Amino acid sequence: MTQEAQIMCGVILITVPSIQYGGYFLLSSLRDRTSGYMDNALRQNFFRAGHAHAGVIVILSLVCQLLADGATLPASLLWMIRIGVPLSAILIPAGFFFSMLTPSSEKPNGMVSLIYAGAVVLAVSVVTLGVGLLRAAIR
Repeated sequence: MTQEAQIMCGVILITVPSIQYGGYFLLSSLRDRTSGYMDNALRQNFFRAGHAHAGVIVILSLVCQLLADGATLPASLLWMIRIGVPLSAILIPAGFFFSMLTPSSEKPNGMVSLIYAGAVVLAVSVVTLGVGLLRAAIR
């Protein structure tokens, strides 16, 4: 494992308690009848999706750090990948959470655009990494 991968994996692992806190928040909201969480099915779905995406993409981020070590790409593209995948683990969940902040929200607000931005960052990062891995395999 390169030093770059070690640094990024360390930073990514430090973010895991924020995902744990999200789970605690969801559980607390489920238990607290006054939170309004159970009164809004759309908000429930957005919050569950945000929490799930955060966890899954953080795991993908760790895997991509290791895979980036084996890719044949310029250093600038490798850093784009190393930062892009974990960045999408912030953008996508933020879009789910911030677009439905109030318990009375009937539709997502403009912050839903973070989901799309994060999806683009994620797609560009993983496709670039895939190309770099294929280039390394062909060499």
